Amino acid sequence: MRILLVGAGGVGSAVVRIAARRDFFTHMVVADYDADRAAGAVAATGDTRFSAARVDASDEAAVRALLAESECDVLLNATDPRFVMPLFRAALAAGAHYMDMACSLSHPHPERPYELTGVKLGDEQFAMSADWERSGRLALLGMGVEPGLSDVFARHAADELFDEIEEIGVRDGANLTVDGYDFAPSFSIWTTIEECLNPPVVYEADRGWFTTSPFSEPEVFDFPEGIGPVECVNVEHEEVLLMPRWVDARRVTFKYGLGDEFIEVLKTLHKLGLDRTAPVAVGSEQGRVRVSPRDVVAACLPDPATLGDRMHGKTCAGTWVKGVKDGAAREVYLYHVVDNQWSMAEYGSQAVVWQTALNPVVALELLATGIWSGSGVVGPEALAPRPFLDLLTAYGSPWGMREQ
Repeated sequence: MRILLVGAGGVGSAVVRIAARRDFFTHMVVADYDADRAAGAVAATGDTRFSAARVDASDEAAVRALLAESECDVLLNATDPRFVMPLFRAALAAGAHYMDMACSLSHPHPERPYELTGVKLGDEQFAMSADWERSGRLALLGMGVEPGLSDVFARHAADELFDEIEEIGVRDGANLTVDGYDFAPSFSIWTTIEECLNPPVVYEADRGWFTTSPFSEPEVFDFPEGIGPVECVNVEHEEVLLMPRWVDARRVTFKYGLGDEFIEVLKTLHKLGLDRTAPVAVGSEQGRVRVSPRDVVAACLPDPATLGDRMHGKTCAGTWVKGVKDGAAREVYLYHVVDNQWSMAEYGSQAVVWQTALNPVVALELLATGIWSGSGVVGPEALAPRPFLDLLTAYGSPWGMREQ
């Protein structure tokens, strides 16, 4: 397998470090808008199976040309969601498989954003499913940790742990702290703003998909391995749009453990209009220039990939499932915990980006070996979960299950 990895930031660099320890691929081209960043990710491996290239992820023709020149079988998208569609279309045009860790962007309902869905996460990609089926190529959406592993957990629960599922609830929490910063998100602030300030989506079998207000339905969830209780709130996330397509459940939610301070910062950014992506005119030494307020916020905050040495604690991604097995009520929490001290010592990557990067590498190995296959646009729930979970453990990062 020959792989084109687009994006050499925190997650992309962690993908390279993880993949360097495996032998399922023959070559990986690491491409980024910043050529030095791509070269640095490659140089850190000392592995001749990697090469670096410069590409603009928004330039569909350039990405398509790079896929052809490098003779890559699959494109792995490690950029932020703004670039999903040009990369998705480029892979299809080049005859390559495609994988990402987040779906195409949503757009709220223009009149009733906190009741009805508008354009949902992934809608643009699923609209092209017939084109992918005709091509004989697979587009695997949302194959990070959340979405990704959380979706694999849901399918595993449906296949082996439950006869009927009442509710699936993805629950994400951590006890991470960062020395020296009053406010330092552990993941891309651009993506975090997008997820947390858009109307959260909930699925109910008798109602379909609908939306609520940001940070709705707060609950305290007790996370395993010493993390403990964290207040979680509804957040827009791909799992709610993916799981009901392949897993039979009466309700699906996603709740994120943000904390009061984080929520207040996000609310303030929204009040000030600093969450907007549309450019505004501002003064500079070169005169008036147009910049996105959200990009300015991201530029003012530390790069999450550089915070590992200052970070302490654990992060947990998991899927809580409630239903019936053999006539008896059952609740389980399937989870994956990463200790930042371990991920930094073992891979030089902070816990959140490493946990995100691990899962697409596992999925690529399953595709390379033919254990996972198919065509069309699918989520992780459409593929057999047990091989993924077994291989995840073989990578040295086992998952767990707790009866609730």
